[in-house]
Amino acid sequence: MSAATPLRIGQVNSAGATDALFLKVFGGEVLTAYEETNVFEALQIVRNIQSGKSASFPATWKVNASYHTPGAEIVGQTSNVNERVISIDDLLISDVFIPLIDEAKNHYDYRSTYSAETGRALAKKFDTNSAQVIALAARASATVTGGNGGSQLTNAGYATTGSTIAAGIFAAAQALDEKDVPENDRYAAIRPAQYYLAAQTTNVINRDWGGAGVYAEGTVLKVAGVSIVKSNNVPSTNVASGPAAYQGDFSNTEGLVFQKAAMGTVKLLDLGMEMEYDMRRQGTLIVAKYALGHGILRPECAVELLSA
Repeated sequence: MSAATPLRIGQVNSAGATDALFLKVFGGEVLTAYEETNVFEALQIVRNIQSGKSASFPATWKVNASYHTPGAEIVGQTSNVNERVISIDDLLISDVFIPLIDEAKNHYDYRSTYSAETGRALAKKFDTNSAQVIALAARASATVTGGNGGSQLTNAGYATTGSTIAAGIFAAAQALDEKDVPENDRYAAIRPAQYYLAAQTTNVINRDWGGAGVYAEGTVLKVAGVSIVKSNNVPSTNVASGPAAYQGDFSNTEGLVFQKAAMGTVKLLDLGMEMEYDMRRQGTLIVAKYALGHGILRPECAVELLSA
C-alpha cells in the first residue's frame, strides 16, 4: 500500500515551514484579544519611533493680543516654551510554555486560548500604566511657566453615590473649561461600581434632561459633554513597585476626567508575537511583547476624583 500524500495546510504554497501560516493565526488571536481588552490607547496621543530611548513633546504657552498704533513697528513678543520627554520602558512580555505531552492528552487546542490570554495581559498592563499616568498628571505642576497644572477634586460620595459622581464630572469639566482645555476628546474613566451607580441616577440618563444612556441596559454615555469609559484599571492601591513613572498612592482615587492631550505613549516596538516549538524541551513557547513608554504631556488636561 502506498503512503498518503499529506496536504500541509500550514505551508505557504506547499513550500517552506509546515507551520508558517499557523503563526499568523496565532498573531491574529493575540492582536484581537489585545484590541478587545485595551481601552486607553485611543484616549491619548501615541507616537511611534524607529529608534532611540525616548521622545520629546514640545509644550508651548499662550501669546497676547494688543491694539496697534499706526506707524509703530511690530516686533513680536515672547512666550514660554518647554518640553515633556517620554522614555521607553524595558521590553514587556507575556509568555506561556505548553508541553507537547499535555497538548497531546488534551481534547481541545489550548494554544489558541493562551495566545489570546497573552494579548489580554499586555492590554491590561497598557491600560493600568496609562490610568496611573493620568492620575499623576492631575497631581503635576504646569509644564510651562505661567501655565496650569492638574486638578484634584475630593468628595467622599465619589465612592458611593451616583449623583455625586455625576456632579464630580461636571465640576471636572468646569475645571477643564477654566483652563481653556479643548472641549473635544474629553473622557471620564471610572470603575464598574461607580459606573453602575451613575447609571442608576435618573437625571444622568433622562432624555428630558438631555441625558445620554439607557437605564435598562445599564449604560451611561455622557455627562457634562464628557464621554464615560468603564474600566477595572482605574488605580485603587498604593503602587510602589515597577517603573518610577507609574508609581503613586492611588488608594483614594475614584475616577479620572481628562482630555486626550493629558498623556502620551511612545512606541519603539509595537505589539508583536512569536511561537516556536522547542525540541529540547518538548513543548511550544508562546511570547507576546512590546516596548513602549507612557508619560505626562499636559497636566492641565487631567482631573482626579478622590474620595478622601
